[in-house]
Amino acid sequence: MFKSMSSAKSINTNQNTNINQHTIDTGGQLRTRYVFRKHPLLQVSTLLLFAFALLLSGCASVSESSGGSAGGSTATSGGNETASASGNVRKIIVGTGTQFPNVCFIDENGKLTGYDVELVREIDKRLPDVEFEFKTMEFSNLLLSLETNKIDFVAHQMETNPEREQKYLFNKVPYSIFLNRVAVAKDNNTIKGLDDLAGKKVLTGATSNAAYLLNQYNKTHNNAIDVVYTSGAANDTVQQIVSGRVDATITTDFANRFNTDADGNVALKTVGEPLNESNVYFVFRKDEQSLADEIDKAIEEIKKDGTLKQLSEKWLGDDFTKTLAEAKVTQ
Repeated sequence: MFKSMSSAKSINTNQNTNINQHTIDTGGQLRTRYVFRKHPLLQVSTLLLFAFALLLSGCASVSESSGGSAGGSTATSGGNETASASGNVRKIIVGTGTQFPNVCFIDENGKLTGYDVELVREIDKRLPDVEFEFKTMEFSNLLLSLETNKIDFVAHQMETNPEREQKYLFNKVPYSIFLNRVAVAKDNNTIKGLDDLAGKKVLTGATSNAAYLLNQYNKTHNNAIDVVYTSGAANDTVQQIVSGRVDATITTDFANRFNTDADGNVALKTVGEPLNESNVYFVFRKDEQSLADEIDKAIEEIKKDGTLKQLSEKWLGDDFTKTLAEAKVTQ
């Protein structure tokens, strides 16, 4: 039992708690109350734990997720509203792959990177009202995931064609511009351009931009070129050209780097002037025009200040941001 005192004194009950005994004058009678106070060390520990909890709750959201199928978290067409330190931002889910060397792939440290990935990250820096989150999946699932609102746009070196343009929206500013050229075996010195393909067999994909170019050429040149469509087998193009079963193909300087022999060496060479452009865009749903416009504005800034050129040279090995007209001027 504690005695009443006119001043406070501390009674140590254990290492972690102090009891301060105060005498209070109430109507001429002395009454005592006991105030339990935390030990200073406990106060510091509590504050540290509280601060750590706040830090965890304020961390940025995960920027990468994966989904081997078209499933996964749903992204609405307008983007999800998420709280951030600076206010509300729209979360935009970006669909991409992991199997395209230099474009979208997993590096030796397990990080998703490549030209398309790093460009999206650069765009993210320039659009303060949006936050991009990557969702990786098989290439064949990208457009289906876009249609079903599981992603908001596709970043995977996508080109336009009439069928795609009917179903999807493409932004207006291309972020890669690949120039198609004739490609032949390295020891072929007789074919130097498109006109030299008369009477020759040229291998291409049935629905490719190259097939369209060759068929348009044949319409005005009496079907001079024998167009052969590839079976799609692995390395089929190199095998057929090197063996002499066909004479040439149409490809870009970038894509030709993957036309390798059994030893991994580039087996074909490109010749002649560029024939046409293959422009690469991001793909959106038809109702995402405002998002596409925002991204176009950012790409224009990135191209103007030289960042797009730097990214292309770093990841693709050359400046693949020039138009056909610009490329001919610099030749």
